[in-house]
Amino acid sequence: MRLLLALLAALPLPLLAQEPLSIAPPARQFALPPGCTAYLTVQMASCTLSHHFHCAGDPEGWQRRVDLDEGGVSYFGAIDSETQWMESTHVLAGHTERLEPAPADPASFSGLIATGIDTYDFQTLSDQAGTQRFIGQDRLTGRSVVIDGVTLEETDYAIRALDASGTEMWRSAGLEYINRDFRMFLSGRSSITTADETFEVNDSPVEFVFPDEAGFLSATPHHGCGVVLSKRGAS
Repeated sequence: MRLLLALLAALPLPLLAQEPLSIAPPARQFALPPGCTAYLTVQMASCTLSHHFHCAGDPEGWQRRVDLDEGGVSYFGAIDSETQWMESTHVLAGHTERLEPAPADPASFSGLIATGIDTYDFQTLSDQAGTQRFIGQDRLTGRSVVIDGVTLEETDYAIRALDASGTEMWRSAGLEYINRDFRMFLSGRSSITTADETFEVNDSPVEFVFPDEAGFLSATPHHGCGVVLSKRGAS
């Protein structure tokens, strides 16, 4: 579920005192803010790509990510060493949020690895979108896959998002992946239900591109562009 918020809200807090993220023409390569170093580019099946990077001055264990689609940057944010959503900026939806202090049940990557399951119950705070509560769990299925030479462990998840009044805004379930070396979640196949509809999304990784490989820090998604999401009426 750690990547799902970016998909649903269409966005982590701004990069503190660093300069804005940008794309440097004409090479169609993504330009990181000064003081930041990328270590991985992931091309996904959903006409989206992600760049993963560290920035000087961030707390120890933080990782940052920026997502791009055909229109440019759609999301940027930061997770901590336990993959908690510390900061999120949803560019298309136009709001920024941060993790509340002292969550009721913090997300724990370490707990998931140690026990095979992790529950969570936390809130995010946003001046634009208000308070939102997320309740759910991640569970290792015991299956592993190899995608583009990288071994990933499969997880299944279920999550609900509630507004400040306790009304459910959306729910989702599906399969994702983790990588212990990267200490991160990677999206997979999801079913998402809102008040109006249910739709299916395949945001699975297709390519892993490392520094000095062709396509690292590319600003152009390669897979699934032009594909319409599968939708059905909410039951």
